[in-house]
Amino acid sequence: MKQIACKYALLLGAVLSCTAAARSQAPDGPLPPRPGQTVQQPPPNTQAKLKVQVALVNMPVTVRDNKGEMVHDLDAKDFRITDNGVEQRISHFDFGGDPVSLVILLETSSRIDPILPEMRKAGILFTQMVMGLDGEAAVVGFNDGVDKLQDFTNNADAIENVVTRLQTGTSGLKLYDAMAIGVDMLASRKPQPTVDGPGKRRVMLVLSETVDSGSETKLGEVLRKAQLANITIYSVGLSTTRSELHSEPKHKGPAPIAPPGISTLPPAPGRAPGPGNESTGSAVDLLGLAIWAVEHADNKVKDHAMEVACVATGGEHLSTYKNRSIENAIDDIGAELHAQYTISYAPSGTNDFGYHEIKVEVHRKNMKVRARPGYYVVPPEG
Repeated sequence: MKQIACKYALLLGAVLSCTAAARSQAPDGPLPPRPGQTVQQPPPNTQAKLKVQVALVNMPVTVRDNKGEMVHDLDAKDFRITDNGVEQRISHFDFGGDPVSLVILLETSSRIDPILPEMRKAGILFTQMVMGLDGEAAVVGFNDGVDKLQDFTNNADAIENVVTRLQTGTSGLKLYDAMAIGVDMLASRKPQPTVDGPGKRRVMLVLSETVDSGSETKLGEVLRKAQLANITIYSVGLSTTRSELHSEPKHKGPAPIAPPGISTLPPAPGRAPGPGNESTGSAVDLLGLAIWAVEHADNKVKDHAMEVACVATGGEHLSTYKNRSIENAIDDIGAELHAQYTISYAPSGTNDFGYHEIKVEVHRKNMKVRARPGYYVVPPEG
């Protein structure tokens, strides 16, 4: 037993002696890799600023003179585009010729029953005035739910038949949810735009009251995606005054003198009331609201939601209250779409996250230019 203990003590001493020798001979720095061994790279610096590149900004630009008439004789050299103050090179320029991919969003709430016959007559206007000969369109209806009534097609008869047979349902109005679906439909259309081929113009045309009820989607989120997908939103604000007059009052109090979303305040000083500015007479800064909504991506914009959506994407909101009919509004939108300039650029020199301000200038006096004011790049999480 004493011999085993003695041998164990000698073995333990030898091990400790070798370990101490190894430590005394170990280098101070890291060991060099063996020949042929792969060197493990250090983890990336998560604090380093990542950059994102937006492949293409493709936008319609509407130019009118001081009389409100469309200007048709401009060239690419007449425009100057800046992105966050950095001048950009125009990669594609066209006047009214690029075909259209169109999503038509139609309110199918029971609230529009009194004007349903007028809406059913709009099918031929969608195909001939808006979609055009080389375009394509899809139709989506919405109330308490959202229904894809017709997928993308270039068959005008198919679009017209769906609109002619339009039916109403529940009284809900999930406008923002429907807009989100429309944006996803347009964003997925192929071919995707590139510098060499910007593809079709992406347009969403909404016929609805200018209020939302029950949507899970936030307006700001819809507008962010629409801007990045180069989608222009146009809106025809439906008047439900006749519906309100024929329905039982839901609460006591004076009857509204205008439908939802329509301002009854006088126009701003120096601005005469006229078609298209009925709901902006309270001198609301729609551009500021549009930028705020996109930056914060929430639903705090209430009274001017569709006007803000149109301003944020370079489109226009037309109310059918007062003297403008649904037919006239669609006709005006179609005329504008096919008399616009389409300008594209690949952003350079400005890769920051957050809001990118776009400015479009025309080198000619007394011109009024309308284009989307920018886009928002979401920073990565973490």
